[in-house]
Amino acid sequence: MLLVYTHKISPRLKYVFKHICTRILGVEVGFTTKIEEFIAHDSFKMSYTRQQLGKEFFVKSHDILFEQGLSDLDINILDWDNTKCFFYNGDKSAIPFDIFAASFYLLSRYEEYLPHVKDEFGRFTAAESLAYKYGFLHQPVVDIWAYKFKDALQAQFPEFKFPEKSYTIKPIIDVPSAYNFRLKGIMRTLGGMAKDLFKFKFMSLYIRVMVILGFIHDPFDTFKYIINRQKQSRFKFLFFFLIGDYSTYDKGINPNKKKFVSLIKHIADYSKVGLKTSYFAIEDISILKKEKQRMEDILNTTLKASRQSFSRLNLPESYRNLIELEIQEDYTMGYVNHIGFRAGSCTPFLFYDLDYEVQTPLKIHSYHLMDYALLKTHSLLDKKKAINEIIQEIKQVNGEFTAVFHNYTFSAEKQWDGFKELFNMVLESTHDPHVNKL
Repeated sequence: MLLVYTHKISPRLKYVFKHICTRILGVEVGFTTKIEEFIAHDSFKMSYTRQQLGKEFFVKSHDILFEQGLSDLDINILDWDNTKCFFYNGDKSAIPFDIFAASFYLLSRYEEYLPHVKDEFGRFTAAESLAYKYGFLHQPVVDIWAYKFKDALQAQFPEFKFPEKSYTIKPIIDVPSAYNFRLKGIMRTLGGMAKDLFKFKFMSLYIRVMVILGFIHDPFDTFKYIINRQKQSRFKFLFFFLIGDYSTYDKGINPNKKKFVSLIKHIADYSKVGLKTSYFAIEDISILKKEKQRMEDILNTTLKASRQSFSRLNLPESYRNLIELEIQEDYTMGYVNHIGFRAGSCTPFLFYDLDYEVQTPLKIHSYHLMDYALLKTHSLLDKKKAINEIIQEIKQVNGEFTAVFHNYTFSAEKQWDGFKELFNMVLESTHDPHVNKL
């Protein structure tokens, strides 16, 4: 166990030390404010406070971990070897930055509580983030800093053995609509046909009719392919099905359709299944509760995981609603149109409620890539390069790569050409024995 001496044990301090030391580095951590207890502990220890006590391993603390609420922080981004960091703490500290304060800022999503410009869906955008503005969005900086901290500790405590961790993947299959034409009901089908005619989309009309008559496969029905890939992978895929009511934003399948329910049950035999909440459920806990109950009735088990429609998040309310309904994991945190690390980490972390100053039981699995972000790169070669770059970043810190693909990504539609190959790259990335470490 690593014993940490500090002048005040705050909820923020305990939260971020446990993420860095325990979740990332695999080391248990304890805290004390008693100098005598710290001195008596003759093994693995450090101080995290304003002034060094003696010659111990010392990291000079920033005030953010001992504050409450939000304050006007002066953030100065500086280079640190192959990465960037902030909250510089001088040359007396064992490491030149207070990585605990900087990590807390990113993990708590401090910047998302501050005034910012939202996009048309009410989302916090990558362009508003510190990581994007200063060019470190592509790096899991919290994990990189943790490994730098580990190296410094190892130099002072060479006999201590850190546990080994390995690179893993978490493939997400997002299903806003299981089918493009099937199970849509008479009115929606007739409306779709009329729209195709009006817009002279004769090929779409032809495919629609052929699908409805049962002559060809629905273009969005790629589940056989995905399940075949699941059977060959040791990592469980996680499917998120939309089962909310039809609206302007959500145009899924009616959850009362028996064939749709059968599909979800079939998928659940091979993979994990979570709830893709509808657009309006983010603002209305009664809608969220209804959708959760629907999914639990289909799965005949307690719902564990959710993902918000359109990757919408309204902090802290969105997460408070999930906690109230005892949903344990969320997979919404990420940027639809940018590859990278919204919370700065590729290690799942617990949501910290800045208003209540409390660590919650909700585990956040931030996603690092959504298929849409790859559409900005034109050639398949560039797409492969982008995926390979993020895989290497995560491998260097033995993190977890969470990538979001949609069921229609594997269709024959032109814009998704080559995406099966890209998905396979993610799946096969765990087979590579050459894992670089910092």
